[in-house]
Amino acid sequence: MGEKSILLVGEPMGLFIAKSEGAFEDVDEYSVAIAGAEFNVAVGLTRLGHAASYLTKLGPDPFGKRIVKFMQRENISTDDILYDDTLRTGFMLKGSTSEGDPAIYYFRAGSAASTLSPADVAGLDFSKFSAIHMTGITPALSDNTRELCRFLAKKAHEEGIFISFDPNLRPQLWPSQEVMASYINEFAAQCDLFLPGIAEGKILAGLSDPAAIAEHYRALGAGTVVVKVGGDGAYFDSGDEKGMVPGFHVSHIVDTVGAGDGFAAGVLSARMEGLSWYDSVRRGNAIGAIQIMSVGDNDGLPTREELAQFMLTDEH
Repeated sequence: MGEKSILLVGEPMGLFIAKSEGAFEDVDEYSVAIAGAEFNVAVGLTRLGHAASYLTKLGPDPFGKRIVKFMQRENISTDDILYDDTLRTGFMLKGSTSEGDPAIYYFRAGSAASTLSPADVAGLDFSKFSAIHMTGITPALSDNTRELCRFLAKKAHEEGIFISFDPNLRPQLWPSQEVMASYINEFAAQCDLFLPGIAEGKILAGLSDPAAIAEHYRALGAGTVVVKVGGDGAYFDSGDEKGMVPGFHVSHIVDTVGAGDGFAAGVLSARMEGLSWYDSVRRGNAIGAIQIMSVGDNDGLPTREELAQFMLTDEH
């Protein structure tokens, strides 16, 4: 899809998925995978034929090596990976549940990725990127990563690079909810594309109506705001165009984790291809629907052919 690639910035982690329901200390078997919101978006983009690169920092451990091998298999560029020989790669546990969101337990404090800072990207060649996608997870990791994200946003503006941002709130990682809301709202105002959900709009802006949330962030300075409304679809406001885009039928929900990341990959890829905002959001809805019918964080992300087939056969 052209010479330039989309840069994802964040922390990929080792992931242990419980094979049975129950408290983590009572589960006897786990399957192993790779987790990370931005990582999932990268997988979604490359499966659709887009060039993607991942900026992160890994440790000299089996998780780091597994992540690199996975990226190579998925055609995600490893050129922008940094390494720290003294710090480990983070990992996490994900529970199994037949209802609602699964339980999560992190082992990521003090990880290699949490030390990412502006100094790490001083020599980064921004001319090779058409867009940068980040989430609110990366700045939650440390003061250093908060400054890194600010630096990347500034450079993107200077270089004319499209900025996409999903708040992806993880309150447990932030010093306080006040710090979280202040930073995310500040960052949203600088974005070309901002992707909050209804619950996030309530936390960050005290609003629960999709149109009101979109209008609020447009007024702050965001270029286009797309508000995710679960199974009902998503509402978008680009200034010139706005409206609700209906969701797709889901026959069975297996795992809700990764749905928002699939949505982001769909919207961002479509915009990079020049599709209208309506069609871009519709693609995001489709990939989000596909993803929640799969157990892994990124296993269900479709190829272009699988996506086309799903969108063709779905009945609203």
